[in-house]
Amino acid sequence: MQSAGAQERLMMSSSPSNCKLEKQASDAESAEEEMDFNWDEYLEENGATAAPYTSFKHVEISLQSSFQPGMKLEVANKSSPDTYWVATIITTCGQLLLLRYCGYGDDRKADFWCDVMTADLHPVGWCTQNNRVLMPPEAIKEKYSDWTDFLVQDLTGSRTAPANLLEGPLRGKNTVDLIKEGCVLELQSASEPSSYWPVLVLRNVGGRLLIRYAGLDDQSHDYWIFYLDTRLRPMGWALENNLSLQPPKEVSDIKTADQWQEALETVKAESENRPLPLEVFKDHVDLQKHSFKVGMKLEMVSPEEPTHICPVSVTKVYSENYFQVTVDDLTGEAPPRSVVCHADSLGILPIQWCLKNGVGLERPRGGSHSLQSQDFDWADYLKHTGTEAAPDACFPDTSQSRGFCKEMWLEAVNPWQPGEICVAHITQVKGRLLWLRLEGLSNSIPECIVDAESMAIFPVGWCEANGYPLTPPIKPVCQKQRKVAVVQPEKQVTPPPSVENLPINLCQPVAMDTGAMNGKYCCPQIFVNHRCFSGPYLNKGRIAELPQAVGPGKCTLVLKEVLSMLINAAYKPGRVLRELQMVEDPQWNFQEETLKAKYKGKSYRSTIRIVRVAEQVADFCRKVCVKLQCCPNLFSLTLVTDKCPENCSVQTKTKYTYYYKKRVGRPSVGEQCAEGELAKPARRRKKRKAIFVQKKRRSSTMDYTPAGSPQDSDEDEDEEDPSLSEDDSSSEPREERREAPARGRPRRSASQQQGSFLGHAPAEDRPSRRRSTRSLSHNEAAKYPPAKRPHTEVGVCEEEESLVLDTNPLEWSVADVVDFIKSTDCAALSKIFQEQDIDGQALLLLTLPTVQECMDLKLGPAIKLCHQIERVKVAFYAQYAK
Repeated sequence: MQSAGAQERLMMSSSPSNCKLEKQASDAESAEEEMDFNWDEYLEENGATAAPYTSFKHVEISLQSSFQPGMKLEVANKSSPDTYWVATIITTCGQLLLLRYCGYGDDRKADFWCDVMTADLHPVGWCTQNNRVLMPPEAIKEKYSDWTDFLVQDLTGSRTAPANLLEGPLRGKNTVDLIKEGCVLELQSASEPSSYWPVLVLRNVGGRLLIRYAGLDDQSHDYWIFYLDTRLRPMGWALENNLSLQPPKEVSDIKTADQWQEALETVKAESENRPLPLEVFKDHVDLQKHSFKVGMKLEMVSPEEPTHICPVSVTKVYSENYFQVTVDDLTGEAPPRSVVCHADSLGILPIQWCLKNGVGLERPRGGSHSLQSQDFDWADYLKHTGTEAAPDACFPDTSQSRGFCKEMWLEAVNPWQPGEICVAHITQVKGRLLWLRLEGLSNSIPECIVDAESMAIFPVGWCEANGYPLTPPIKPVCQKQRKVAVVQPEKQVTPPPSVENLPINLCQPVAMDTGAMNGKYCCPQIFVNHRCFSGPYLNKGRIAELPQAVGPGKCTLVLKEVLSMLINAAYKPGRVLRELQMVEDPQWNFQEETLKAKYKGKSYRSTIRIVRVAEQVADFCRKVCVKLQCCPNLFSLTLVTDKCPENCSVQTKTKYTYYYKKRVGRPSVGEQCAEGELAKPARRRKKRKAIFVQKKRRSSTMDYTPAGSPQDSDEDEDEEDPSLSEDDSSSEPREERREAPARGRPRRSASQQQGSFLGHAPAEDRPSRRRSTRSLSHNEAAKYPPAKRPHTEVGVCEEEESLVLDTNPLEWSVADVVDFIKSTDCAALSKIFQEQDIDGQALLLLTLPTVQECMDLKLGPAIKLCHQIERVKVAFYAQYAK
């Protein structure tokens, strides 16, 4: 008899290649060349779609908090800290709980957020046990005359928060995280539903457990099983339900009866020392009663080879919940292949299901010549065997596909090696059955059939999120385009044509070969025309040393190479890096890449937006040239062989020119920029990146040179520019470095304001160079004014002005929080705060991990948002914490 979990049997090998998919590089450079499989790129470049996350019910359940809405607990009273009151959990967000004091009814105005890891929370009854005062809040104190009677009625029939989730090592843990290595559970026998045996958890991967029977030491019988499987029960379940504790038949002969009994006693002691919270089983589904009878026929996905569907018969009924089916074999020679099922078992189907869905049915082996010589017909088969078909009412709904569609992608367990999870492609969907093609396997295997409710399939990114190796396709498209070919002029196979043989049109557009690779993401050659005007930032001599062309290749890789070359060819790379940081267009399909620059012993890094599709490359190159105030053909898709059509050769770096209808140096108020928009009265940055910088002390003397100088203009800005992140790689002595700010304090990001000094105009006489993250309206600026800071000494850069709060953030309503967010450069995220009802107290509890998890933000926007939240926290501690 075959086990129902035979497909989940771990067939582990001594070879490390079965469990290690990562390759080690010999050095740092080769490590950078090695590229891990990236789902986003793979789906983009193949025009594929990922299966929706909501289709994986078991994964959604595993991510839920252990706390459930409606649970009751005792929490410190905000109006009187020495007293407590009962509160109800309204909703959860990671480790944050939205609570409402009992007595407020449906009134949500007093709802408040708290962090389960730091708040003073206790299970119901804690105050009575510890002689603490239980008192309702002042606002509702007069609402009821007898609060004791109210609590009795309110708590009757309600569910209280478990004590072990509020105290001790399990505090705040999600349900799936409660299962630790070494925990003990009971596993139902695959061949005898009334028999159980203890198993030990060896590994927990996002709820997918690697278990081993108690008493066994080798790994040959280890299982992979999801924690929601109904075969798993808490320790003691069998005895409580008058079921037997016996080792499974397939391993019972390995040890003697005394040895098995000794192993049972040992594991019982271990389970008492490390009890598993019962909350782990709160989401287990109760089995329904079945109506199958012995002799009934049905169709079923083969339990041994899940690549076809075959006729099976009900051969035994164990109870109202369990029955046994056996694969039909009319030869009578092979041992019976049986499996235990219940009413909701996956893969069982009524007869004629294959015929109705156009799927081939594997005919039973053996039988009369008439059965073998013609197409399989259920009516003839039932008549020949003298049996009846199981009625359709016996089966679960066979039409629910849970949103899975053909051509969707996901991650799936390899049924022939359950320890391996592969990239999988849905080739067809019939009812609730999916046909999957597993990618990346060395041996070609047929498509396997899984149920839409199977707990052996996962959404894209599940393995990465849980730190488990994923078997990628053997030749993913994203790896073919990894390398960028840089064409040196002297290394070209075909020498460039001479100037005399060139056509009249001196700028030669270069067509893109879309057949070489995916044309949508393939960037053509980008030419570096060193004779063109290089602008105030780039060194013309260094430009001349660059390769004549870069590419073709993947857009992001080619453009990243070009930008890196421009940064290295700059007078002050940090300044160019800062300018590139502001090149953006809302219409672009871009990808953020990190670029680095070194200047005067310091390393800077910044995140740059780079277009991903070929049709936007030309616009991107032009906008970069405009931002760097150089000729639009300096690097572009056109090759300039003699004279640039822009006539840029007449421009010089040292004269005040109006090449872009403004001076090469600092533009004055009212001048227009290259794209025709009105110039802004002061230099302003649209967006800024995260700042984590250790800055060197500036010299006590400064030298301002004319604005048009390519060598010295804005030197101080480059060295201290706050929009760049600086690596701690300076070779200056340690005592010359400013101390890093204290941990927990926010890093400030704003422009530096120069102090006045001898021989130069005072700061108030010069146009303001201060930049804000967003232009505030008059009302917003009045509501969140900056603090007045004392005048700083010469040479010390001034950090961003502190926030001054008119009211205590602890008293902010949701609307107040939304107004504040709208006044910052994170205004686009204000809707999230409105939807999640985040008030001032919840705002002060938010951290970077919480923001990323609960608001589903990428790292860049999350850091920007946390910077604004930190400003509120600092202002709160400075103004109200005392």
